[in-house]
Amino acid sequence: MTSREIVEDLARWWREGRTVGVATVVSTFRSAPRPPGAALAAGPTGEVIGSVSGGCVESAVYETASEVARTGRPTLERYGVSDDDVFAIGLTCGGTLEIFVEAVSRETFPEFGIVAADIAAGRSVAVATVIEARDPEVVGCRLVVHEDDALGSCGSDRLDAVLVEDVRGALASGCTGVLSYGADGERAGQGLRVFVAVSAPPPRLIVFGAIDFAAALSQAAGFIGFRVTVCDARGLFATTRRFPYAEEVVVDWPHRYLAGEVAAGRIDARTAIAVLTHDPKFDVPLLEVALRLPDLGYLGAMGSRRTHRDRLTRLRAAGVADAELARLHSPIGLDLGARTPQETAISIVAEIISVSQGGTGKPLGAEEGPIHRLSMDRS
Repeated sequence: MTSREIVEDLARWWREGRTVGVATVVSTFRSAPRPPGAALAAGPTGEVIGSVSGGCVESAVYETASEVARTGRPTLERYGVSDDDVFAIGLTCGGTLEIFVEAVSRETFPEFGIVAADIAAGRSVAVATVIEARDPEVVGCRLVVHEDDALGSCGSDRLDAVLVEDVRGALASGCTGVLSYGADGERAGQGLRVFVAVSAPPPRLIVFGAIDFAAALSQAAGFIGFRVTVCDARGLFATTRRFPYAEEVVVDWPHRYLAGEVAAGRIDARTAIAVLTHDPKFDVPLLEVALRLPDLGYLGAMGSRRTHRDRLTRLRAAGVADAELARLHSPIGLDLGARTPQETAISIVAEIISVSQGGTGKPLGAEEGPIHRLSMDRS
């Protein structure tokens, strides 16, 4: 359990020595309203914070969380309708939620202070919690995993060793979900399920080009959780006053700045780059660097179709291969009919989401199958 929306209040109660019932979505089926990792807490004086279903089953989950806070006995609950079972409390969307409910206190979760501090500081951390096991004493046991250490235990040294390895893989990819094992950590086994909740620093968006579209894009991207950097070689335009929603504004040549960020290890698979300069003297050197990065989440460039064709010609002349050019999203954004900087920003953000989540970019009404994609599930 590492849901950012409840961690601040939960940390305060934890420091005060209170016990809180926490319910966390661990898996979903069909069209569930909240993803794995969403959490609700029943506070020590009757408060409720967070959400697991957008309202569908909140009351029932709150009552269960309150009871678990009193008894200290964790439980795995299911809400919704499946092909084989009809549950007493359903979801209006027709999906199914699996929710793990546990008591959180200094006694039950002594490592929580470390987890809360990691989340507040933007450090990567994962919590692996046993949610189902043949041995009821193991349910609720957990490991807190960082890139270079691990705290706690899920019941056996062998299971812990396997979990640390697998959870570090989830930590690197930012995936939250359920993993299944045999009782002693056998990867091909069954009978023990572990929920891995990953909290990673906010993804990063680097916007090159200090123009009005960049101002709108930094606001839209910040709204959905990106940490935004605006970079331009022209100090007259690249000012914090013009870009109040950016985390930082950098005056530097775009290709030089990006190369420096790569060398410093600050570019990864969760980084998105939007090139809005549409000026060859900035674009081409910058894109030469960006298109050769192996682990970039998204790369888009603004410009007309004519500008795009000219840009491709220049990049090929600079030695960029067609396979590398295929990674470039240009003209940037989805076709929403956008005209204003604000509308264009929405189209760019929509494309970034679509690429990162494996979406089609098509209207949901024209598609079949699940609306929500699962982040990780090996159960």
